[in-house]
Formats: sequence, C-alpha cells, structure tokens
Amino acid sequence: MIQVVAVITAKPGLRAQVLEAFAANRAAVLAEKGCIEYGAAIDARGLPPSKGSVGEDTFLVIEKWASLADLQAHAAAPHMAAYGAKTKEWVERKMIHILEPV
Repeated sequence: MIQVVAVITAKPGLRAQVLEAFAANRAAVLAEKGCIEYGAAIDARGLPPSKGSVGEDTFLVIEKWASLADLQAHAAAPHMAAYGAKTKEWVERKMIHILEPV
C-alpha cells in the first residue's frame, strides 16, 4: 500500500474555492482502480492555533492507494489534469509526501 499526505496551501482567502473543486472531483478519484481513501482535512475547530496548525489557507489531502502503479495512474488521470488546471491560479504551494507503511 502507498500512502500520500499532500499539503495544499491556497492563495489567501481561496481555500474554500479549492476545497469546493476538490469535493467535485472526489467521486471520480474514489472510483479509480486501487483508491482506498481520498479525503481532505483542515485544522480541528475549537482548538487554539499551535505550531502544528496548518492555518486558514491550507488543507491536507490524505490518500491511500493499493499500489504505486495505481497512484501513478491517478496522477495521469484526465480528471486530475482538469482539477489541476481549474485550481492552478488558486493554489500558492503544494507539498506531496509519498509514503509506505513500515
């Protein structure tokens, strides 16, 4: 299994817009071969900001894939290209961690 943690930072004030596009694309990703989990997460509400907080403009994408080949196919999928093109001007920075369990 391959796990992915992607840290996406939207341009100031645009996180909700990026998350809306993410949500619209999510069903297509979940239908992909080998997709086990694909969801977005933000800082938990009701807690004061800390060194571990991601902030108002950032969200994380938590993914699990059956294999590296499945993740690579996902990255090349037409709906991912469309999502990337749609959100390109709204995103300031992306950091993608590709991991495997130990």
